[in-house]
Amino acid sequence: MKSTRLCLACGNAFVPLLHVPRQRYCSSEACQRARRRDWQRDRLHVDCDYRDNQARAQAKWRASHSSYWREYRAAHPAYRERNRSMQRLRNARRSHKPIAKLDVIRLPRPLGSGFYLLSRANDAAVAKMDAWTVHISVLSAPTAPPT
Repeated sequence: MKSTRLCLACGNAFVPLLHVPRQRYCSSEACQRARRRDWQRDRLHVDCDYRDNQARAQAKWRASHSSYWREYRAAHPAYRERNRSMQRLRNARRSHKPIAKLDVIRLPRPLGSGFYLLSRANDAAVAKMDAWTVHISVLSAPTAPPT
């Protein structure tokens, strides 16, 4: 009489294959996917060579498919909107200043002409791309053009 086991993924009883004596997952496609996913998660956790190899492979793929996410977001507007709403939630939970974005200046009036001193602001929050957070001190008042 063959003994049955419970599948670790779905919990259903199954009869293990004779040539796989320590079988812990049934042969359904979903359970085999779960088995491979569990194996990879464990391997990434315990094997630094495997982890390094996976990181190199992912970096190589990203380099050869650099426009993948841009095209994916363009083709899937629901994903894009969900991502934006989730980012708004994360921003709302932040206790510090809002995120700086590229080329965004919100002043009550345009910055006048004159000489300015740019210095590093140490209390900067998260910044994107080439954004700089600076403190601007006016060194001279703007002058009117000669008439």
